[in-house]
Amino acid sequence: MSIWWSLHLRREAASVPLARRFLLGTMETAGVDPDISFDLSVALSEACANAVEHGGDRPALGEPGDTGYGRPAADSGQYRVTAYLDGEKCRIEVSDSGPGFPARRALRPAAPSEQQHTRPALPARDAEAESGRGLDLIQQLSDHVQFGNRPGHGAVVRFDKVLKWREGALLTV
Repeated sequence: MSIWWSLHLRREAASVPLARRFLLGTMETAGVDPDISFDLSVALSEACANAVEHGGDRPALGEPGDTGYGRPAADSGQYRVTAYLDGEKCRIEVSDSGPGFPARRALRPAAPSEQQHTRPALPARDAEAESGRGLDLIQQLSDHVQFGNRPGHGAVVRFDKVLKWREGALLTV
C-alpha cells in the first residue's frame, strides 16, 4: 500500500503549520518512525515558508512587468504540496508560482591545474540572520534533494528520505 496526497494552499503564514500537521498526521497513521517524521516535517515547513515568502513575486499574465511567462492570475497567491509515501521512502514536492530560483553563473572549463577550484565558494551564512538557512536545512534533513525551476511556473523543491517504521505499521516494505 502507498499513500499520496496533494494540497493547494494559499501563500499565507497559517498554511505552513497546516501542511506540517497534515504530513505528521499521515505519517503517524501510517506508522512512520517519529524521528523520520520530525525531520521531514521540519524540511516541509522550510520549503513551505520559502513558497509563502518568495513564491508569488512574478507579475500575472498581462500585468506590468510580465515578459510572456507570467503566472496565471488564479495561481498568484497559491502553492502546492504533494507527498508520496510508499514502503521505502517519502518524497515531498513543494512548487510555487513565483519567479523561481535565481540563475546560477555558468562555470568556465577549468585548466587541469585548476581542477580542485572549479566550483565557486558559497557565501558564508550569517549565524545570527533570521533567514537564509531553509534550503540548507532541507538538504541536511533529507536523503536526496532537487531544487529547480519550471519555465514560466515558479520554483520546485523535491526531497525524499528513506523511511523507518514502528512495529505494526500499516505501510511496511
